[in-house]
Amino acid sequence: MRFLFVHGTGVRRERHDTLFALVRERLTDRFHGAAVESCYWGDRFGATLGAGGRSVPGMRPTPQDAPDPVDAETAEWALLLADPLCELRVLAEVGRQPGPGERDDGHAAGAAHAAHAAHAAHAAHAGEDADHDDGFAMPGVQAAGPRVLALLEALPPAPPRTGDELGALLHGTGLVAGFAAALDSTADSAEAARAAARATDEPQARELATALARAVTATALATAAVTDEADCTAAERDRLVELLTTRLGGDGRVPGARVAAVLGRLALRVTTQPLLDARRGSLTVGATPVLGDILRYQSRGHELRDFLHTRITADPGPTVLIGHSLGGIALVDLLTLAAARGEAVPGAELLVTVGSQAPFLHELGALAALEPGAKLPYGFPRWLNVYDRHDVLSYLAEPVFPGDARVTDHEIRSRQPFPACHSAYWKQDSLYERIEQAVTEAGIG
Repeated sequence: MRFLFVHGTGVRRERHDTLFALVRERLTDRFHGAAVESCYWGDRFGATLGAGGRSVPGMRPTPQDAPDPVDAETAEWALLLADPLCELRVLAEVGRQPGPGERDDGHAAGAAHAAHAAHAAHAAHAGEDADHDDGFAMPGVQAAGPRVLALLEALPPAPPRTGDELGALLHGTGLVAGFAAALDSTADSAEAARAAARATDEPQARELATALARAVTATALATAAVTDEADCTAAERDRLVELLTTRLGGDGRVPGARVAAVLGRLALRVTTQPLLDARRGSLTVGATPVLGDILRYQSRGHELRDFLHTRITADPGPTVLIGHSLGGIALVDLLTLAAARGEAVPGAELLVTVGSQAPFLHELGALAALEPGAKLPYGFPRWLNVYDRHDVLSYLAEPVFPGDARVTDHEIRSRQPFPACHSAYWKQDSLYERIEQAVTEAGIG
């Protein structure tokens, strides 16, 4: 009896040798006298970047790849979409003097100051500001920040489609459905109240207006992204902010300097787009073996299948084929094509797929040999399909081939998250115990 191991996608020589040594050791310990061989295909049939990655923007730095203000803007909006109130939160903290029990870096450590600010904002919102002198505004005159917040609350939740540029823009971009909720959630937020309470002069009020407009716009965009019901360009987004800011008494063309100073660099550091832009070349090179192997197999899979057929038939004895991931897909295709031609692969007595996508590809109609819904042909061997429910690259075969006694699923629980679980099968004793059971059931010896 012989075992033939077929590795999966992205595996190259060094990784293969380490992995196969482990598999061979575990199999020979359990199957004394069995031959355990590998079918290494990574170098010969795996994907490479034939032009050295010249198709990837940024792979070879040029003067055009220098830092661009657009990159910072994109990063800032990525941060806003994740947390629409982040700029208001900054305005609520910057520029104030730390109170008792607080650190002098501007981070709140005591609740008294925040409570006082919230009370001031609430008083302004309730109309108490008419008789309240905050030390910065004239008695009887509404303070700068609460005035801006009041203008936000007064905005119509459903601007008309025609005769109003704001309304036309909201309808044209598909953002109108979530606009009223975006207004309410922003105006009613504690962040807006605290930021308004601290805007004590006109420059700060204009900065607050911009932050509120961006928060409303980001909230509407984030909501629309979930339902995929909007189509808003960056230019339309910026015009929406400008229109909202103007209605709040600010200048939409002038971003808040204090907010930008705090969040600008943070956005570049913590959001994904600048990282992807800067590292696209290295990320592409790193992903090429994994994704490229799959794509190459889909277009030139016959080359790998012919190679596997030659290796399997080189020894006429009974063979247990063990395929991991893409290796399992190739084996299913090979065995199905051969059986459909009435030429079952000699010696292939048992197929073991581990972490395989073959059942899913069959559902998609992406297997080379089977139409969607088709049954496995006569002559296809017994098939043990091993999966881990946490491995998102593993799938069930039994439900896809219902009633086929040759097909059996077996679950492995490595207790590892993805992607570690996709490679964690090979140290699990339960894997080899189930293979031994399958070998016995198949009468191989």
